[in-house]
Amino acid sequence: MEPVLTIALAGNPNAGKTTLFNHLTGARQHVGNYPGITVEQKEGCCLHQGKGVRVVDLPGTYSLTAYSVEELVARDFLINQRPDVVVDVVDASNLERNLYLSCQFLELGVPLVIALNMIDVAEKRGVTIDASALSVRLGVPVVPIIARSGKGVDQLLDAVLTVATTNLQPQPVFLSYGADLNQALDDMMPDLAACVELTAVYPQRWLGVKLLENDEQIVGKTLETYPEVGRRLIARGETIGQHLQQTLGVYPEAVIADHRYGYIKSITHQGVVTRKFVADRLYTSDKIDKVVTHRLLGPLIMAGVLFCLYTFTFSYSSVPVEWLARLFALISKGVDLLLPDGPFKSMVISGVVDGVGGVFGFVPIIMFMFFGIAVLEDSGYLARVAFMMDRIFHFFGLHGSSVMPFIISGGIAGGCAVPGVMASRTLRSPKERMATLLTVPFMNCGAKLPILTLLIGAFFSAHQARYMFLSTLAAWFIALCIAKILRLTVLRGASTPFVMELPPYRFPTLKGLVIHTWERTWQYMKKAGTVILGISILVWAMMTYPQLPETRASHYESLRQEALRTMAEDEAGQTAALARIKTEEAQERLRHSLGGRIGIAMEKVSQYAGIDWRTNIALIGGFAAKEVIVSTLGTAYSLGQVDPKEATSLKERLSKDPDWNPVVALAVLAFIMFYSPCFVTVICIAKESGSWKWAAFSILFNTLFAFTLAVAIYQIGALLYLR
Repeated sequence: MEPVLTIALAGNPNAGKTTLFNHLTGARQHVGNYPGITVEQKEGCCLHQGKGVRVVDLPGTYSLTAYSVEELVARDFLINQRPDVVVDVVDASNLERNLYLSCQFLELGVPLVIALNMIDVAEKRGVTIDASALSVRLGVPVVPIIARSGKGVDQLLDAVLTVATTNLQPQPVFLSYGADLNQALDDMMPDLAACVELTAVYPQRWLGVKLLENDEQIVGKTLETYPEVGRRLIARGETIGQHLQQTLGVYPEAVIADHRYGYIKSITHQGVVTRKFVADRLYTSDKIDKVVTHRLLGPLIMAGVLFCLYTFTFSYSSVPVEWLARLFALISKGVDLLLPDGPFKSMVISGVVDGVGGVFGFVPIIMFMFFGIAVLEDSGYLARVAFMMDRIFHFFGLHGSSVMPFIISGGIAGGCAVPGVMASRTLRSPKERMATLLTVPFMNCGAKLPILTLLIGAFFSAHQARYMFLSTLAAWFIALCIAKILRLTVLRGASTPFVMELPPYRFPTLKGLVIHTWERTWQYMKKAGTVILGISILVWAMMTYPQLPETRASHYESLRQEALRTMAEDEAGQTAALARIKTEEAQERLRHSLGGRIGIAMEKVSQYAGIDWRTNIALIGGFAAKEVIVSTLGTAYSLGQVDPKEATSLKERLSKDPDWNPVVALAVLAFIMFYSPCFVTVICIAKESGSWKWAAFSILFNTLFAFTLAVAIYQIGALLYLR
């Protein structure tokens, strides 16, 4: 059934808005981005009393003043899209703080229903709320609900339909902001009335309040549409601002906020809220936080939790990963049997099957990791992680909330930069968001682990665990240092104050966990699969074409025929001779291919880091996807396709190769760890930042930094190694 009305779910972060959205829509939802903006857009539908309802989940926000992208998106949707009803999801256990946003909805004059969520938590804290009295005081329906269990949701939808079918347009509520600001607003009314285009969209007095709050978007629109009137209005705001500074030592924004909270307090103290609590009582969440966020115990507990997360991810995902590997191996074998030898067969196996398999082989790991993260997020622990890491991250110019994108990208082991970049969208500050998404690719993602394991096992097998641990520390240290450099240069700006609510601990619902896990996994599959497929085919073509001239191909065919003829009675010698001829032909084919020519050309520069032309070819493949570096190395060193998990033969070959030694291995390791993100990550950076300029910056800056580091390691190491 086609939706007959649209409702918008709004509310503070951690008020249970997304839980309510999942309960209403279930699987009937889709996730995207608002046009031109990286903020996530969730929509779904539900059916109530035979009527279809379109449900839009707005970004969580504390205010409608456009200090962040989320606040701007929420406000613009309410004003421009004009939903039939706005459902304000309020945390009953933090009523006064949550009603601050409700006041702004009332001032904006939108059709409003308040969903009084988590009343069970409020009651456990000794807080009783009279929903009927609150409804009378606010003049809008107030419905108590428990979103996680669905209690009261039907009554909430009844109230929504009642409001939606009422033809009366709600009038904006006028709050008093004290004599000074009230007088200023009265003085601004004639000029505001002249701004016809703006007052057709925004309530007139609300427009004046936003100008006094120095709302950048409203100030910009006013000056752009009515320059002369706008300057007068802004001058009036500056005058009252200076007056308040001289008399009270505060800005208009603070006075407005104080009066809104005063309005809320006057309502809640009129028999709306009754508290029954014992002095010095600690709620369950507070008791847990005294241990979990302790200065010494907190980090240790966090390390244990994260270790359990990765143990859970890699332990339980190993079986489905193996199943997928067998499935793609079976598909590859089937293609090998069905198709005749030739370029098309090679493209299907190396380009299509291996390309798709390289991506989807990580899907179980991604899915289990996101499930574990959803548990931490829905339970409320994730907010504690950000809280504890903020002090360290603040020193490097980042926000405490940046820690999870780093962890998701491989901060402990494994992970993937694609969801890590996507996770940076939760940051409110644009510059801190940019610094985060540009540095998360430095983490040791799951695609880098096979090559790290290969080279460390080949050249540092006696201290393998130590080097793997040091590589993880190096990734964190370099990423944070680069973030500091970016925040002092191209992303210069003050750090955002760390203001984060620590929500009460809750038991996650299975339905919510499944929905969150599937949403994020599907986005990874959608954004990664098609791109990797195309790039894999491109890499295969670069290493295959142009083919050897006919004369050289005939030469190797003659050598094979001669070996078959002269060694007919020596089967072992014949096999060895044919293998040698095949290896020589593969080497010449690779040198003659476009990839080989590029690798040889790059050797003029890469030799300063000890990297030869064959390794260059593998690194070119790494620009597409780090997963293909090991298999490309295997091909480049005439070993055919090498399974990254079972690269023993390649390990032995590299350890014995005269062009390789521990110093070269360290230089190559450093380059692979820090050079350009894979192509899928680059695309995500472009989409999340809203510009290909930053994606290009990530490619060039990371590669230049990685090469400089590799050259330094090789040149210094070579001097010490030769001694």
